[in-house]
Formats: sequence, C-alpha cells, structure tokens
Amino acid sequence: MTKLNEIAPQEGSTKGRMRIGRGPGSGKGKTGGRGVKGQKARSGVAIAGFEGGQMPLHMRMPKRGFNNPFAKEFAEVNLWRLEQAVAAGKLDVKKAIDTDVLLAAGIIRRAKDGVKLLGKGEIKAALNLTVYAATPSAVAAVEKAGGSVTQTRPVKAEAEA
Repeated sequence: MTKLNEIAPQEGSTKGRMRIGRGPGSGKGKTGGRGVKGQKARSGVAIAGFEGGQMPLHMRMPKRGFNNPFAKEFAEVNLWRLEQAVAAGKLDVKKAIDTDVLLAAGIIRRAKDGVKLLGKGEIKAALNLTVYAATPSAVAAVEKAGGSVTQTRPVKAEAEA
C-alpha cells in the first residue's frame, strides 16, 4: 500500500522550471532571455501604447459617440424561443408568463433591467405574457395566436404644444 508521503508523479511526466540568470552554461544566463539593455530588460515595465513621447495613436484619434450611463439593458426573447420552450414542456400555456417564469424555465439567464419580446419566428400557442417591452410585430403575432402581451414599460407623457 502506498503512503501519502510516497506519492510522486510518474518518472518523466513533469518538467522542472527554467532557472534563468544562472550562467552561460544554462542557455538562459547573462541577459536572462530578455534580449539586451533598455527599459524592457528591466523589471516593472508597462509601456503599452507609449510611443517614445510622440502623442500616441489612441490619443490622436478623434473622440466619437456617447455612452449613456442610464441606458437600460434588456434580456431579449424571440417568439421562436418561446414556441420551442412550449414544445419542450418548459412553459405552461395556461398560466401567466412573466420574468420569473422565463428565468425558471431557462429561457433567459438573468432578468437585467427587464425582458423585451422580439418578433423573430412564429408562435402557435396562446400565451399571456407580461414583459417590460415588446416590438409591434411580436405583439401582433402573439395576439394572432390568441394570446395577450402586457407591457410594464412606463408610457412617456406627450409633450404639450
């Protein structure tokens, strides 16, 4: 019986680490595999994007666009995905379907800021959906199949002229 302190890897299966900077006979002596001289031969180098004092390319390019810090990110669900889940028996057609039901069925991974229903594919089952938002084509397809879509997105007040 082998003892715990006698366990070792198979002979020749592992390789020792390369010890650099240990003389010319090692093959990694003198410069230690770093080439010759200069900043990059030293330790603690971080010069990605530095161009020797010249204005770097990423700073010469004009800034474009805008990132909205308040933008909402949605979990998008297509009609074909819902039909697929109904066929697999993951969704109960008789019950109301909301974000929690979609999460439990594995149709979406995470709720994010809400679920958006998209109109790709077709649906045959009459589903009663409650989602944050839905495209007009998706709403039309669900209603044509005999279902309903309730949107929880707040309606923007019309600007009074």
